[in-house]
Amino acid sequence: MIPIISTISLFQLASGEFLSLQVYKFIGAKSGKKVYIQSNLHGAEIVGNAVIYQIIDFLTTLNNTQLIGEIWLVPVCNPLAVNQRTHNFSTGRFNIYDSQNWNRIFWDYEKQHDDIEEFARSQIGLDIGTIKYNFSQKIKSSFDSLLDKINAPSSVQLTDKYRYKLQSLSFDADYVIDLHSHTGEGIEYLYYFRNREDSANLFLLNYAILFDEYDGDAFDESFIKPWLALENALLKLTGQKMIFDKEAWTLELGTGMQMNPDSVSKGVCGIKNYLTQKSILEIQDLNQLKTISHQTNFRSLSQLKKYWSPVGGMILSKAALGTSVNQGDLLYQVLTFNKIGELPITIHVYAEKTGLVYDTSINNSVNEGEFVLATM
Repeated sequence: MIPIISTISLFQLASGEFLSLQVYKFIGAKSGKKVYIQSNLHGAEIVGNAVIYQIIDFLTTLNNTQLIGEIWLVPVCNPLAVNQRTHNFSTGRFNIYDSQNWNRIFWDYEKQHDDIEEFARSQIGLDIGTIKYNFSQKIKSSFDSLLDKINAPSSVQLTDKYRYKLQSLSFDADYVIDLHSHTGEGIEYLYYFRNREDSANLFLLNYAILFDEYDGDAFDESFIKPWLALENALLKLTGQKMIFDKEAWTLELGTGMQMNPDSVSKGVCGIKNYLTQKSILEIQDLNQLKTISHQTNFRSLSQLKKYWSPVGGMILSKAALGTSVNQGDLLYQVLTFNKIGELPITIHVYAEKTGLVYDTSINNSVNEGEFVLATM
């Protein structure tokens, strides 16, 4: 298969140059579901670009009869953040114009409208396919109205233009996959939403974290949150569970500012397996037995524990990434210079509860209140 390659202008810089996105669209011989995959929304999280490159390379070896539906891939989806630098460190986690986290800016239908229960009531008795179509049209109508503000003489700020163009690419997707990594050092895992555990297992990662709390402003959240709200409303009104075939995933693939081959391999393997098991790709399934035997360890977002340094100083030692710790175990030590006429001291920090170290800072110099590590 040869993809259709589209270049989409994002915005113009003061110097006259335009920043843009490049979209690779693989269209199957048969119509079906749409999968949207993007990477590098945060500037330092580059590993997903290598994953997308390998997925593109793999798809070009297939015949279009082996693809049911379409797959859109958008590497380097935030060129402004990718190019932010302080010395040789990538700093593109926050928008330099308004200080917002680049993954907390997205338009959420549910936050703009309080009529989902009313809509659900109007759909009682209809089949799930009809309800899905009707709700998609309702969301689309509201989303399209954002163009009025964008095209008005007063226009809108850069963040609003950017999120509109990015979300418009994924708006009609069935499955959304957003590829991230840690800002520091981290293991591979994914975030998922309720009633999607079986699909989460298809990515063949060892850990998955349930969004049991979220605000809807992240890319994956803004996509699926209205559908979760509709599922809730229908359950409340009818007493029957109705799960729409809409899924959103964030894959966290290892350490920031790196393209670790193992992390890339896990991302590629998981996505290929997901696409195959979801019948998007019709290929010989080499992972069928592995899929059946694989058991992802599920956690909840509310179970995660982040540790912030109680003092300023230098981290002398800390629990290694992937280490299992028990409550009361030593997690890390901080050497602190008090500047009050006393000798330097070492502060010992112990685990508040049992867990696995899944995320650690790459900088062993910390101000008081800065992130050190996290456990799940």
